[in-house]
Amino acid sequence: MPVTQADSSMTGASYRLHGYLLAGGGAALFSMKAIVIKIAYGDESVDVDAILLLGLRMAFALPVFLVIGFWLIHSRGVNLREKLTPRLAVSAALVGLLGYYFAAYLDFIGLKFITAQLERLVLFTYPLFVMVLGALFFGGQVTRWGLLSLALAYSGIVMVYFQGAISQGENVTTGVLFVLGAAFAFALYQLLARSIISTTGSLLFTCIAMSSAAMGSLVHLAVASALSEAGPLFAALPARIYYLAALLGIVATVLPAFMINAGLERIGAQASAMIHTISPIVTIILAVVILGEPFTIIDALGSVFVIAGVGVYTWKDSRRAVSPVTGSTVLRARPDDRP
Repeated sequence: MPVTQADSSMTGASYRLHGYLLAGGGAALFSMKAIVIKIAYGDESVDVDAILLLGLRMAFALPVFLVIGFWLIHSRGVNLREKLTPRLAVSAALVGLLGYYFAAYLDFIGLKFITAQLERLVLFTYPLFVMVLGALFFGGQVTRWGLLSLALAYSGIVMVYFQGAISQGENVTTGVLFVLGAAFAFALYQLLARSIISTTGSLLFTCIAMSSAAMGSLVHLAVASALSEAGPLFAALPARIYYLAALLGIVATVLPAFMINAGLERIGAQASAMIHTISPIVTIILAVVILGEPFTIIDALGSVFVIAGVGVYTWKDSRRAVSPVTGSTVLRARPDDRP
């Protein structure tokens, strides 16, 4: 039976709907990361530090990325293996260490000192670091919209930092600085990754980068365990910590990484960028409901400023990323795939 125009339209609408669901679901799952980490840190029966939790997270995620990476190389045949030179593979691995090991480690440390909500708001601003670093070192541009977004987003951060209930407590400044360091490192990772992704594709690059970061995290954990007077850091952990690490590694890392890629393919960069602005909203809701974190009018207003600032920037940036000549999409920073 021939396919009618209506059938074709419905198929296209369904395809985009699946894209929205995948992108939104991936953003929501990524938002669980800070919640799971704070739950693990709050377990008073065991001393869980950043490298232990990061290493366990990567131990669960590594097999998945290795299997999918090998499958991609095998399924795409000789052409991809010719493009994926040893130098390119090493470059992808080193960039992965920066983005998913070093940046993630700073982020995990920061969560020791600040609330999940504040961490998400600060880390959410990393696309603005991409704009500034890109203009300084990679031939990018700082636009008027970019400056407006920067001012709006960091006005919200300042408001929450000085007046918000979610920024109360000891060592908040230390935590914020660690997370700002994570945002800076992840922005630099995105800029360095662009040329590599143009050759390997985002899916294979993600597998190589995440596998490299996982190995770096596990080596760090092994060295820390060897130097610890109490013995291996992962010894005699309660089963609950392993369950949380599995949740962190699979549900809050592996699944959203592939869901967001699939959603981006279906709906494009502009729609995907805007959908990912739900990420801090989901974190706020989960932090209040599950962790019992406070949330006042000042926190709400500051959060609106941050989300609006980053949302405006990613929307404008993703529109500029479409070439007026070829219609092709150029890789830009978008608020997903955070460490």
